[in-house]
Amino acid sequence: MTDGGFHDSVAKRLLRCGWSAALGCHALTSAALPRREGIRVFYGGARPGDVGGPLVKVKRLRAAFPENWWRYSVVYTLSNTPYLPDFALWLLRRRGVPIVHNQNGVFYPAWFRGDWQARNVRMARTYHQADYVFYQSAFCRKSADRFLGERSGPGEILYNAVDTRAFSPGTDASESPRHFRLLVTGKIDDHLFYRLDSTLRGVAEARRQGLDCELQIAGWIAAAPLARARALADELELSDVVAFSGPYTQEEAPAVYRRADAYVMTKHNDPCPNTVLEALACGLPVLYSDSGGVAELVGPCGVGLPCEESWDAPKVPGPQAIGAGMLAIAADRAGLATAARARAVERFDIGQWLQRHQEVFVQLIGDRS
Repeated sequence: MTDGGFHDSVAKRLLRCGWSAALGCHALTSAALPRREGIRVFYGGARPGDVGGPLVKVKRLRAAFPENWWRYSVVYTLSNTPYLPDFALWLLRRRGVPIVHNQNGVFYPAWFRGDWQARNVRMARTYHQADYVFYQSAFCRKSADRFLGERSGPGEILYNAVDTRAFSPGTDASESPRHFRLLVTGKIDDHLFYRLDSTLRGVAEARRQGLDCELQIAGWIAAAPLARARALADELELSDVVAFSGPYTQEEAPAVYRRADAYVMTKHNDPCPNTVLEALACGLPVLYSDSGGVAELVGPCGVGLPCEESWDAPKVPGPQAIGAGMLAIAADRAGLATAARARAVERFDIGQWLQRHQEVFVQLIGDRS
């Protein structure tokens, strides 16, 4: 099913160490400067971008709370980007600068091929020193308790969010009839090839069972899994109904989802994927592997496929189950689509997410004044 989990290259480790050292020097310099009033956020060296959950999250936060590298009043850290060294965290606490931490997934053998224990130790430092923690899902809190140790400080579950004005169902009713279009998106490296493998085999099974469907695969895909996926599509005689459209920006993303009828997510133990929220907001029912935090997001707006719980190896449903799930969603697409859009607007709109961040920032800054 997979040829192993994600691991860091030597170059990445060296770059991370260098960046951490630079942030440490920055912390020493900034410690001498007084804080300004109001919400002035420093993101601890995390960068914004279009590919990958942490990059997208920082991009969305910075649009509401611009980055302040100097004289900041609060530091926002992400579990996936634990760049601040220990002495920088110590300085922040000594200066009385509150730390708000966003806790996503942790490291374990099912997806990480390297020294997952060491990575969890590193992640746990910021997690336990933070003044407040936003857990991206109940699964994230469960994972943190298991691998980082139980926290004594305050926190809450705050699911990721989506701009439901930008991500909305399509309104063009003039398109001619076509196949039922399934969609897979995201960043897919070697260790996630099984997402493509399982979905392609599920499409083949769904078509065998009579569903006139096609598959759109969008996003950044590493060269090796892309080549393997193309070869598998040929082997399964799906080349005419499978399209690879490549990377896209956040601004282009709504159009990607609007061209589809349903979304497929077979990633094992995904903590709280933005892509699923984007799909729901665009009115796409979700077919998913019932592991991780995805079920918390989708609720009754899709089909969850039973999946064995595992921390040691990724697990996905078989092709027959995936194919049957595709048929089930196609049979009730209209009702599920309406429910998906309503759920996204009610529970995951970015306005509510940003408002909760602001409330916590104001409270913590006020407590330290």
